[in-house]
Amino acid sequence: MSSAEQPGRTKRRRVWWWVLAVGALAAAVALIVIVRIRPSPPREQPAPEAARIAGLADLTPPAGPSWESRPVSVSGLRTVATADAADFALHTVSGDKRFLPGVNLGSTTPGHQPGELAITAEDYRAWFDAMDRLGIRVVRIYTIHPPAFYAELAAHNRAHPDRPLYLMQGVYLPDESYVTTGNLYEPRFTQAFTDELRDASAAVGGHLSRPPTPGRAGGTWSVDVGDWLAGWIIGVEWDPNATAASDRANATAPPATGRYFRSTAGASPTERWLAARMDELAAAEAAAGRSAPIAFANWPTTDPIAHPYEPLPQEDLVGVDANHVQPTAAWPGGTFASYHAYPYYPDFQRYQPELQTYRYAGRADPYAGYLNQLREHHRGMPVLITEFGVPSSVGTAHIGPLGRGQGDHDEAEAMRIDAELLRMIKDLGLSGGFLFEWSDEWFKLTWNTVAHQVPADRRPLWHDPLTNEQYFGLIATDPTGEPDATPQTLIDDPAARPASAVRATLDESYLHLVVRLPEPLPAKLTVGLDVLPRLTGRPPPGSNDTRPDTAFALDLAAHTGQAWIRIPLDPLALDSPVPPAARPAPVDGWQQYQLVVNREQIAPMSGRHTPVELFDVGRLRYGSWDPEDPHADSRALWRLDGTELTIRIPWALAGFSDPSSKQVLVPHGTVASTETSPAVGVLLADGTGPDQLAGSVRWNVWQRTYYTERLKPEASVVRDACIATAA
Repeated sequence: MSSAEQPGRTKRRRVWWWVLAVGALAAAVALIVIVRIRPSPPREQPAPEAARIAGLADLTPPAGPSWESRPVSVSGLRTVATADAADFALHTVSGDKRFLPGVNLGSTTPGHQPGELAITAEDYRAWFDAMDRLGIRVVRIYTIHPPAFYAELAAHNRAHPDRPLYLMQGVYLPDESYVTTGNLYEPRFTQAFTDELRDASAAVGGHLSRPPTPGRAGGTWSVDVGDWLAGWIIGVEWDPNATAASDRANATAPPATGRYFRSTAGASPTERWLAARMDELAAAEAAAGRSAPIAFANWPTTDPIAHPYEPLPQEDLVGVDANHVQPTAAWPGGTFASYHAYPYYPDFQRYQPELQTYRYAGRADPYAGYLNQLREHHRGMPVLITEFGVPSSVGTAHIGPLGRGQGDHDEAEAMRIDAELLRMIKDLGLSGGFLFEWSDEWFKLTWNTVAHQVPADRRPLWHDPLTNEQYFGLIATDPTGEPDATPQTLIDDPAARPASAVRATLDESYLHLVVRLPEPLPAKLTVGLDVLPRLTGRPPPGSNDTRPDTAFALDLAAHTGQAWIRIPLDPLALDSPVPPAARPAPVDGWQQYQLVVNREQIAPMSGRHTPVELFDVGRLRYGSWDPEDPHADSRALWRLDGTELTIRIPWALAGFSDPSSKQVLVPHGTVASTETSPAVGVLLADGTGPDQLAGSVRWNVWQRTYYTERLKPEASVVRDACIATAA
């Protein structure tokens, strides 16, 4: 099932490799040039690297017992960490550390696809310093990063021996063709993964050289980071249908009986295949004189626990069980169970009775119940939650219990939830929690907005507040727009009504309007945008005679607002059939802008019916969005300062599928198409007189992005949780 069909959290890992190829092509033809606007000092100045990240310069690294690496030798193999039936132990000079607070680090920056591997040594240097200040002890990566990652990690750790960053190294499938072939055992596919495992081992040891290849890091790795290797996580979030098909096709595959890893008698074909791959990695590591815990990636969709109240069949179709892949006595590093587990998906967290009644911290908490299920199922090996968190986006893609949804969180609220979840993970006896993720990533997609973003290969060139997957970071990557752009004056006439002045600016996320209103203020104001002049129709609610395509109806007295879109431009049909009764009634050809967050479903085992669920993403929150304001809400879209109205309009709410190429989304039933907008006409109406044509906002197609980095408000509570759980 494609991520566009996924009715919950995007299958992030499979999507990564799809965009990887696009990114490589983009790099080859030089489509994207990135210019970063950052407050960093020149390298020769002694200011800290984190000074370029707003909000971090005043933080000092936390004090406490040393985490300096103290590798041990077992059976002739040097190891920094071991995992056994009791727990996960990271060996340091101050004793073994039993819980790992960490963070997941992606492989790109705004404006780039991940396949371009665009991160620089300067990026790594600043980020590692920032992670240190936040009390993060482990950085997890999903694939082989460029040589600069390992060089900068070693330099950071040698400079701060008491506070090193340990590495959890991931190894992706070089491709995910098994999703279409339904066969993990296909020889070329298996050999490609085997080669990647050996390359990853060589990269960690500092003895790899390979040429650049589209989608893969190239160069010479000459720095050994083995003394900070906390472990390995191989593979991806397994596609359930393809995994089940591979199991059927390979039912007679022999067991894995390697020197270092073996499959158990009850292992499935997928588990046997994984045991063989883990043995290959262990053999490469042993040849280098190293050992470390090795695990495979997993997620609730393919966990080995039955959840019959899950409404989607594929979410409980097949299990992949870490209990069936065991290390031998020759592998002192051991193994563990690794899960990407979020508090909002799959839906069994909302409906499974035993999860609904599980109590944590004095209340029923289904997510805590699920974590407890994982721990209980895997008794005899450590369990690490290697992805968790919630995004700070305007949009959302799924409803979660206890308000922990897949989006619709203010930045401060998201940080508080992340901190709460990290503490919970330790309290429940698991061995580590890795927050997803380090920084917001612009290339990401989500099932309920992906069909709205056309052309898809330009997604990294803009930052969509409606796409939750782009907003998981501890670090915000704020778009700034072209630095030398001059605000466009649309009106400057003291006698004009309802606005005497209108100025417009734009960046990679929003169209910004500043409107000077008369005194006393009108009770209500509608701001309309004419993005495709060819369309005609009735005026929007609150207007007398204008014909815009999207409209923003503001109640200036009540501080409420609603985004409306002309029905011909409404994208909802692209995502799911929605019964008319499930939506607010249209008004004169206009519809409130909404997102589908759950399709109508019937659980195959329990027979439980769940209706279609919609989210009013067009609700226009009022207030400050200034991160320096302690009362700010990062989801706010308009505010008043006396008679001055400031409104920032997400490009998607304005009807755009890609603002960088000026494309407007024009759905034709369930098929998306686009048309180029010549300009955006701005119209104002207060309902008391003639509507006002303010003028048009114009811009050129852009091929590069501008942004700054900023620590999200209340990230200090994540820091506190990292410090507390590391103790």
